[in-house]
Amino acid sequence: MRFIWARPRTLQRGAQRGLAAQTMLRQALLALPAALSAALVLAGAAAAGNGGFAPEAPASPNASRITDAYWLIFGLTAAVFLLVEGALLWFVIRYRRRGRPRTVEGPQIHGSSRLETMWTAAPVVILAAIAAFVFYKLPGIKDVPAARAGESMTVKVRAQQFYWQFEYPDGQVSIDRMVVPVGAVVRLDVTSPDVAHSWWIPRLGGKIDAIPGRTNRTWFKAGKIGVYPGQCAEFCGIQHAAMRADVAVVSRGAYEEFLGTHAPGSATVGRETFQGACAKCHGFSGQGYIGPKIAGSALLSQPQALVQLLRNGKNRMPAVGKEWSNEQMKAATAYLKERFGGG
Repeated sequence: MRFIWARPRTLQRGAQRGLAAQTMLRQALLALPAALSAALVLAGAAAAGNGGFAPEAPASPNASRITDAYWLIFGLTAAVFLLVEGALLWFVIRYRRRGRPRTVEGPQIHGSSRLETMWTAAPVVILAAIAAFVFYKLPGIKDVPAARAGESMTVKVRAQQFYWQFEYPDGQVSIDRMVVPVGAVVRLDVTSPDVAHSWWIPRLGGKIDAIPGRTNRTWFKAGKIGVYPGQCAEFCGIQHAAMRADVAVVSRGAYEEFLGTHAPGSATVGRETFQGACAKCHGFSGQGYIGPKIAGSALLSQPQALVQLLRNGKNRMPAVGKEWSNEQMKAATAYLKERFGGG
């Protein structure tokens, strides 16, 4: 008799264990969204803006406002994601089949006007909040702040296949690296003589397009000395990936020293012009790369033909020197002749 009565009790305990296991599974599934959320937050903190998850640490007031807008939108969308996915998992568990034959219809759940109104109004409120916040931040992103004399400057940014040229208030020129004094409000006039490009230094503000026949304007104010890298953000041709730029923020004394070495006709500008406009296609040793070999080329001994090629381009070669001043053209051709021969 003991054996006969023990068996039902054993089955009952087994059923209880099974029910407990189902409860634990349900709790684990419900906790999954929270665990995923925590993992995302930790990953974002670890990335700290340099792993592709979050913006890079801003170094200019307009970049800070862009970052603020990013985090607001990210926070709201993350909350919506967790709410929707959590509800989805809950419904999957709460209204699962529970052994019901597939041919039997499930329970009919009627709608709720109150709930439907809430989930219709909530997206409208969220979008309105995002729009209001962005419009609040927009003037600080777009409008150039006032600055005292000596603390503001305008740099012309010219994008060409496949380099950046910067022209300073007193006529100095640099290629691929802009140099500015720390704490100055720097206005940028961005244009292009060939195809569309896009200027973007992530830590110093948003993107601004360089469009042929049009000048677009942006600004930044870097309060900390350092080098801030960037990249052309608009596909512009075969060497688009090589069209990088950076902004070097230096002390006032270092900036004045820089200006003294970057007159358009200087040897420094000639070297930078070769490195930015020529070497990316012809190789830094003139050995040929995407473009043909230029080391020892007979063209280097034909000044007029060389200038015409640089001004107008030929075949697949873009007109890299289309808008160079005469002084810059002379500096570039002199560097080419001195380094690679040709008389």
